Amino acid sequence: MGGHGYESGRLNLPFVGISTFGKRPYTEDWSRIEADVAILGAPFDFGTQFRPGARFGPRSVREASTLFSFGHAGAYDHEDDATYLGSDVRIVDIGDADIVHTDTEKSHANIEAGVRAILKAGALPVVIGGDHSVNIPCIRAFDDQGPIHILQIDAHLDFVDERHGVRHGHGNPMRRAAEMVYVTGLTQLGIRNVSSTAKEGYEAARNMGADILSVRQIRKLGTEAVLARIPKGARLYVTIDIDGFCPSIAPGTGTPSHGGFLYYEVLELLQGAARAHDIVGIDLVEVAPDYDPTGSTAILAAQVLLNFLGFIFHERGKSAGASA
Repeated sequence: MGGHGYESGRLNLPFVGISTFGKRPYTEDWSRIEADVAILGAPFDFGTQFRPGARFGPRSVREASTLFSFGHAGAYDHEDDATYLGSDVRIVDIGDADIVHTDTEKSHANIEAGVRAILKAGALPVVIGGDHSVNIPCIRAFDDQGPIHILQIDAHLDFVDERHGVRHGHGNPMRRAAEMVYVTGLTQLGIRNVSSTAKEGYEAARNMGADILSVRQIRKLGTEAVLARIPKGARLYVTIDIDGFCPSIAPGTGTPSHGGFLYYEVLELLQGAARAHDIVGIDLVEVAPDYDPTGSTAILAAQVLLNFLGFIFHERGKSAGASA
């Protein structure tokens, strides 16, 4: 009481308080994660960007997510006639992995430790980057989780083996993932224009189990046909590079590539993936807020993540109800 605004029933408006993801509770102790979803920031972009700044991505996406802080009532979608992310879905924010500037391996190890802690707690890891190199420690953390298939939404193939001695940069993550024995394949969507990978990299990717489609190919095939190409029953780890979207709606990124996805194209792919597959992990990377003074890119990132989580747990709830 006492006029400080902490009495029960406070408004808790989006611009009030600390910007955890979706204004969900903060869990500082990684050994005490009790949740269905745990958000981990990975603010790393050292030495891997043409235009740096993705290290500020987690902070910007968290701040933007407060716009969608629906609280415990969930969010009603009139198109689907469904309420998403209600009080039955426990989401916590566990803060950021410790980043040691100029030390890629130590920073990646700290990110990996965070993802392992989330998996040990039985929660769904959602990692906000940072550049796409942060996917490397995320995938490493799944070495004891059984087989996974990677669904990538991106403008770039990110299948460079090594460049100037760099093997763990933002051009390498899908190559490193494909080398893991527990990664059964990759579905790489949105790849276009002059990419980060040479022709030999595309050939290597296909030889190592990758299915590669551009935005134009996806539009010709249609959402359902694209989703049908993912192996039935595959457990999906989903990695979303914000430059997979057209820079007309997502300019805040280090390597924009025109001709990308529009919002509903990605949303429908994610909703379809959630309906057909067990989603075991998510990362969203490459938001660099300094290149978008409107803040629209960070809002897009937050909206995509929250909607995707809503789809995942809506489907899990339906499955639980059917088996009861």
